[in-house]
Amino acid sequence: MKTKKITKEEILNLLPYKRPFLFVDEILTLNEEQIVAQYTFRQDEFFYEGHFVDSPITPGVILTECMAQIGLASLGLYLIRDSVKNKAPDVAMTSNEVNYYKLVLPGEKVVVTAIKEYFRFNKLKSKVEMVNDSGTLVAKGFVSGMVIKY
Repeated sequence: MKTKKITKEEILNLLPYKRPFLFVDEILTLNEEQIVAQYTFRQDEFFYEGHFVDSPITPGVILTECMAQIGLASLGLYLIRDSVKNKAPDVAMTSNEVNYYKLVLPGEKVVVTAIKEYFRFNKLKSKVEMVNDSGTLVAKGFVSGMVIKY
């Protein structure tokens, strides 16, 4: 069976997220085994207003979501590309194990690398790592979930 070509831009357009809950700006590298993508946390993100007042930082749950959108949703879309029509599949995170090492402030860019651990029966587990612009480790761990195709 011939594998369908799909571009990085098509992956971004097929993601089941939109602003203000899309945390992938650009896919830098993408293949069967890994993805590298980036996102800049804009000054006006909705969650900064209340987290924390007068001293905003990016919540850990948002950092995890960013890693999942890259390491599960984007990589998962690429892996099921032969069955993707013009509708985004659902992606459900089933587990994560993430450790945090550095704060991410408004205006900071992060780069996420996700390496496929396994992909079977539409269940994907990825080893993820997030670094900031200076290459300092922000967070790392594992995310896994189901990619439900239509």
